Order: sequence, then structure tokens, then C-alpha cells
Amino acid sequence: MIKISALPKCWIEDISEGRMDLFEWIELSVQLECEGLELYSRFLKSHDAKYLSRVRGHIEALGMCMPMMCYAPDFTVPDPGVRRQEIDKQIEMIQVTAELGGEFCRTLSGQARPEVAIEQGTEWVVECIAACLPAAESCGVKLVIENHYKDSYCQYREFAQKKEVFLAIVNRIASPHFGVQYDPSNALVAGDDPVALLDAVLPRVMTMHASDRYLLPGTSLEDLRQADGTLGYPQKLVHGVTGQGLNDYEAIFARLVSVGFGGWISIEDGVNGMDEMKASVDFLKSMRFKYQGA
Repeated sequence: MIKISALPKCWIEDISEGRMDLFEWIELSVQLECEGLELYSRFLKSHDAKYLSRVRGHIEALGMCMPMMCYAPDFTVPDPGVRRQEIDKQIEMIQVTAELGGEFCRTLSGQARPEVAIEQGTEWVVECIAACLPAAESCGVKLVIENHYKDSYCQYREFAQKKEVFLAIVNRIASPHFGVQYDPSNALVAGDDPVALLDAVLPRVMTMHASDRYLLPGTSLEDLRQADGTLGYPQKLVHGVTGQGLNDYEAIFARLVSVGFGGWISIEDGVNGMDEMKASVDFLKSMRFKYQGA
């Protein structure tokens, strides 16, 4: 059975930088009535066992769990010593995920540095992810790579933003401890067809980020397309309630259910407030009922 969690995109910087307390968000999230809370790694003030136990206990006391950890490693750094540090930090976050009771820890490819060729960057990313998998197996955590746009704290967009590069990485790593975190909105921003991307990775999907985008009046996707085929992150392609934008959630759910998907779908929303976030959760619940009867 599909399970629903939430990540507060609206407050990622506020919680990360201490303007909002993590425990305040945990308390607020109760009104969403979802089963889990996804955390972003920068939300955590410490990786000390006592602190992590307190975070986990607070979430679980409210009837939820922490299923997914949102982390952003950078595996395309040219310096091999720095890449080794990035591997170590990803492994530490896998361990933190396990201590919080989580099942899935996100990974990324890294930044699309202009000086890094696609072939070389792909090699580095595959090597780095492979180096993290023994820790994932040991901790009982699945490492999931997201088709991402750009982490808030990165200079460049995601190296594997485009479908072709993303698939080149995914298809080279065959492990039961590694899979895909699918994000249809990020596929849109990449200039790719979200459903076509899902079809290409469907057997590998373990988790999903659910948000939606809609175009401001008088704008078309072609108006926003850049020379490389991506859309950038334009102001005219804005966040809204999940299910009311450009993503075809009927097609998405039909495909997920066709392969017996029973993982977590996390609302990555709230840019326009908690009311829209709650509406997004309710929409996902309605789709779950339609396709799974519960």
C-alpha cells in the first residue's frame, strides 16, 4: 500500500538556517494527517545519538515515522580527495537515516560543473554511489537517486538533470539496495516528459516526490525552453496544489500500481502555505483510494 509523507519545501531554508525550529515543524505537520515526515539533512542540528533519538521519538509520538532522508551529495567534484569526503558524508547520512528509523536515503549525482565532461562525471558518480552501497546494505537502508533540478545550496544545476544522463547512471548500478526517487515536476523542469521518464525507470522506483507546476496565463512550455532543452527554473512555471498542474497523476498512479508499488510518496510542497500542502496530501489520498482502494 502506498504511504504518504511530507517535506516542507516552503520552510527548507528557514529550518536549515535556524529561523524555524525543527520540532515546531513536526508539531505543525500533524494537521496534514499523513503517515510520515521526510527530513532534509540540514534540518538536523546534530548527528549525536541522543539528539536523533529525540527527533525520532517526537515524530513517532505523533503517530508518524521518518521514512525518507533528503540528502544532496556532490559526486562530480574533480578532486578525488573531496569526492572521498562526499562518499563519507553520504555514508554518515545513511547511518543517520537508520538511527531515525528511515528506510530510504536520497542521493544525487552532483553539480553540472562546466569543466566536467558527461562521460567523466558519469564514471565518478557511479563509482561514488557504488562505494556507498555496502553501508546501505549494512544499515538496512535503500539509497535512492532523484532526477533533481538543483539543491538550494549548490552553485550549478544537477549533473544528471536530463533524462539521458540520469538513465546512464541508474542503468549502470544493479543493486537491490539502490533505486530511483522519481520526481515528475523535476522532469518537467528538465524539459523531459515526466511519464516517459517514469516508464524508463518504473521497475527501479522506490520512492517519489509529489509536487506540481502550472504555467502562468499566456505562457507555454516552449516559451520557457532554453538552448539545452531544459526550462531552467522559471518564475512563470509556479508551484501549486498537487494534481492541479501539468503533471498527469492519473498516468503516474496507474503505472506505479501496475508494478505493485507500495513505497512512500512525499509531498514536496507548501510554497503557498499549509492549506495547499493539506490539499496536496488529500489529493494523494484520493488517488491512493482510487487505485488501491484504501
